[in-house]
Amino acid sequence: MANLKLGAIEDDKPVKVTHELPARIHRDLVAYAEILAQEAGQPIGDPAKLIAPMLARFMAADRNFRKARRARQRPTGGGE
Repeated sequence: MANLKLGAIEDDKPVKVTHELPARIHRDLVAYAEILAQEAGQPIGDPAKLIAPMLARFMAADRNFRKARRARQRPTGGGE
């Protein structure tokens, strides 16, 4: 059994984004969805639904992104 990095898909209010994928990436996405469906025991109707959780997982694992984001969210601390 594969140990995939992506888990169950949350049901959340979506924001529509349109983007073209290279055919190779789409084939990999379809294969990933098939393996995930087999492991989770539930069908993945549309492999495109995996894109958002994959992006979220990618960004959560990027330490430099998290560090830069925290730095941007800190108050400037400048007094008047």
